[in-house]
Amino acid sequence: MIRAGRLKYVQTMSDLADALGKSLGTVRNQKPYAAEGHPEPISSPGARNQLWDSEQTKAYYAGKPIPELTQVNDDEDLLDRHEAAELLGIAPVTWNTYKRDKDLAAGVVFVPEGPKGTEHWPRRLVLAYKDSRPGRGAGGGRREGSGDMIPRDEILPRIAELLDADPAVTVETVSDTLGITKFPTAQSGLATLRGRRIADLVEKQPGLALKDAALQLGYPAITHRAAVAFAERELSARGAQPYLQHTADVLAAAGIAQQAQVEMRQLDGGAVAAAVLLDTNQPSAAVVWDSRFGWRTSTSRRHPIGKSADTAPEGEGIRYLGTGRRPDPEELLAALRDQRRGTRRPKATTDKHISSEE
Repeated sequence: MIRAGRLKYVQTMSDLADALGKSLGTVRNQKPYAAEGHPEPISSPGARNQLWDSEQTKAYYAGKPIPELTQVNDDEDLLDRHEAAELLGIAPVTWNTYKRDKDLAAGVVFVPEGPKGTEHWPRRLVLAYKDSRPGRGAGGGRREGSGDMIPRDEILPRIAELLDADPAVTVETVSDTLGITKFPTAQSGLATLRGRRIADLVEKQPGLALKDAALQLGYPAITHRAAVAFAERELSARGAQPYLQHTADVLAAAGIAQQAQVEMRQLDGGAVAAAVLLDTNQPSAAVVWDSRFGWRTSTSRRHPIGKSADTAPEGEGIRYLGTGRRPDPEELLAALRDQRRGTRRPKATTDKHISSEE
């Protein structure tokens, strides 16, 4: 984490390379930061972008004693997604939903500053979110015939609080407490969160059956079918995520895509998809990966994936790129740079039952 008052000393790998008078590529290859005695990163072990404290690294390379950083927690400490998730006792992927809370979204700090920075949140905001609990709004629940009474992006985090308190919480209780419709909002939200937590537990306990995980988490048998189905798709999405993130990083390093964390989306029929926004000087708005059809271009920046459908999207501005559903990132990059490459439809039409693990 970035300790309170130490933000100005944060050093990225690029900053470290500049301080050593070397290129970023050289530092990545030589890994001087892995040498024995080198200051440990201040970023969490699971962070994609490593960060150091520049006062520590400066002392190390000057052969001077390395100053120690305080180990006392402060409300102004900046936590990355892994640290925030650990503080709440959830998986980092679950934090991706929680962070949409309006207070957390307003208080996010990018390190380094800018859209390519890594998201951090002050400890006080994470603790405030942890301590808050959803309650009944004025009127004591959803009025008959009315719509949801809380913003859409707050629904899952607030259902999660109720699920934390009672794993067997019912659709009716969620609906009445939060003032949201039973079907599909409360029902879908509970199935989604239970599925994610089943997936979290199975990842921690390899070999554990999904239904056994549901039982271990205390979920009623009547909820197992929907939750397990979501957990299956969630695990499939997580299996594809490292490949997609690596590909997105390669495109960003080449200067044609925006640096960002890839977000997975579940589609109808068990398929999963993700989008990578391209820079505005590129012919296409984005590239989309679909577990059934592989990579394609998209003309929309706001809704690059589009509506879920069984058939492969076709039309003006859509090109299917690469060999197979998981081509090497360099192959995708070459196809994006050469407008002559690609096809109007997938080379091999696939059905909705093809696994995203292939």
